[in-house]
Amino acid sequence: MSSSLRYVVVGGGIVGAAIARALTQTDERASVTVLEKEPAPAMHQTSRNSGVVHAGLYYTPGSAKARFSRRGVGLLRTYCEQKGLTYDACGKLLVALDERERQRMDDIHARATANGVPGVRLLTGPELAEVEPHVRGIAGLHSPTTAIVDFAEIATTMLADAIAAGAEVRTGFEVCGFDQSATEVVVHARRGDALAADHVVVAAGLQSDRLARLAGADEFPRIVPFRGEFALLRPERRALVRGLVYPVPDPRYPFLGVHLTRRVDGEVMVGPNAVLALAREGYRRRDIDVGEIRRLIGWGAFRRFAWQNRRTAIREMYSSLNPRAFAAAARRYLPQLDAGDLVPARSGIRAQAMDADGTLVDDFRVSRRGRIMCIRNAPSPAATASLAIADDVVAELRGGA
Repeated sequence: MSSSLRYVVVGGGIVGAAIARALTQTDERASVTVLEKEPAPAMHQTSRNSGVVHAGLYYTPGSAKARFSRRGVGLLRTYCEQKGLTYDACGKLLVALDERERQRMDDIHARATANGVPGVRLLTGPELAEVEPHVRGIAGLHSPTTAIVDFAEIATTMLADAIAAGAEVRTGFEVCGFDQSATEVVVHARRGDALAADHVVVAAGLQSDRLARLAGADEFPRIVPFRGEFALLRPERRALVRGLVYPVPDPRYPFLGVHLTRRVDGEVMVGPNAVLALAREGYRRRDIDVGEIRRLIGWGAFRRFAWQNRRTAIREMYSSLNPRAFAAAARRYLPQLDAGDLVPARSGIRAQAMDADGTLVDDFRVSRRGRIMCIRNAPSPAATASLAIADDVVAELRGGA
């Protein structure tokens, strides 16, 4: 690799931060600039999540999700130890409420075992109390090494590492275009700035499809934003949960259902549900982007998806508007929970990628057009896998440099 190579990373979330850090570690003489449209990095998906380090329970063996999560867990744990960042292996318990869920849980156990998740074991109904005394169900799956962290703190630390190695982070730089030639890429900002680079990596989360199109990549997959609404347990009710308590997910949907998550700050989160957001960054119900709504309504594949999943959508909207219904989703396996135990918390937005036919994209997807690499889909466990993703991105850039 030439010592004069200039790299631009678009997006200051945890994936972009990890890539920037990896680039500076790979060649200390390379020039690395991170461009972030917000006033500070890590303001969206990186800081608006439950902070779970996913061990790899659910993912199809051999998939990118499975490979990245297992490699990412080890790298992230080591990084947190080296930097003195909290890494709390509090454990995760899946709870089956009926025979159908028990059968699905057996499948998850098989996947987890194939993925090499350590210590995973199936529990009978009475054994649930050994892990979570207040939980009720007919069976469980316990992952003792599943951990919690503060991903925003980790991303900030990664960027600090990159800056210490010579990288620059430019905030308020909203990318509005790319001019690519045979020798370089000029990245343009909406405010009028421009920056030349030899290679560009787009890790822009909710804006990934828009920036990929500006780079000349295919229109699909498109991003469909789903808002996940959370609540917090009142302080006096936090003892209801020791670690992480999850329902058995429905394989038809990419969402895990309402669960309870202890955080590193001692809070316990309940949620999220999953409702269509009416803006890319529509964290509040009143956040509406008319252009985004028109885009979705005008897309036939999305209309078919919405119709096919209308019952689920109605149920999620009802729980969004009715705190008792929201609490009831968790009370199925935590009977002592009541709506009065919850206080509202801030929401997050999931950048769900959708293909041209309306199929939800489940795995990671990356495209490359000339000197611009676009991470088109980086779903959970992207934060867990951020260091592993960064290693792969840098290896591919070095191979094509």
